[in-house]
Amino acid sequence: MEKHIFIIRHGETDYNRAGIIQGRGVNISLNEAGRKQAKAFFMKYGRYPFDRIYTSSLVRSIETVQDFIDSGIPWSIRPELDEIDWGEQEGQETNKDLRALYRHVTSAWKSGDFYVRIPGGESILDLAWRQKPFIERLRNDRASEILICSHGRAMRALLCQLLGWDLSRMDEFPHSNLSLYRLLQNQAGFHLVLRHDTSHLKLKWASF
Repeated sequence: MEKHIFIIRHGETDYNRAGIIQGRGVNISLNEAGRKQAKAFFMKYGRYPFDRIYTSSLVRSIETVQDFIDSGIPWSIRPELDEIDWGEQEGQETNKDLRALYRHVTSAWKSGDFYVRIPGGESILDLAWRQKPFIERLRNDRASEILICSHGRAMRALLCQLLGWDLSRMDEFPHSNLSLYRLLQNQAGFHLVLRHDTSHLKLKWASF
């Protein structure tokens, strides 16, 4: 059986707009622009025959697909899809020192040192292991049209694992608020069909 899997990042929040670091420990709602992004995605895909929705436990993820949930599609909250824990950086406004630390950590991940982390936070290996139970659930899900709403770094780690890529290649998956990746799953595994699509945000009725 073939399965079609849509993976989206949540819509915009005030913290996104202000450059404040969000992670697993920051749980805020979408802002007005984020709600419009969510509505634009629903306007394009609201009639698509999704038969399963998965979100993280964070409110910005749930609100992004609330219209789909309200339409009665079976929905599960999966904390494995929560954003990475950015530790002591969470809730802080980005500045020169935080950017330098972030670059240090992400550069280490690119070089294969997956144990490096922001102090008090998760390493990328921690995140990848956290996602394993969800990946097993997804592999065995009998639903054929699946919508997943998650977060930037969590999406990157998830896509690497589903496609069999090394985690050092995470940054080859760009993302923005309400960007879409589509995958096909068949007997041979997971295959990337659509990459970082934001066309639904550019239609004439999607005004921000």
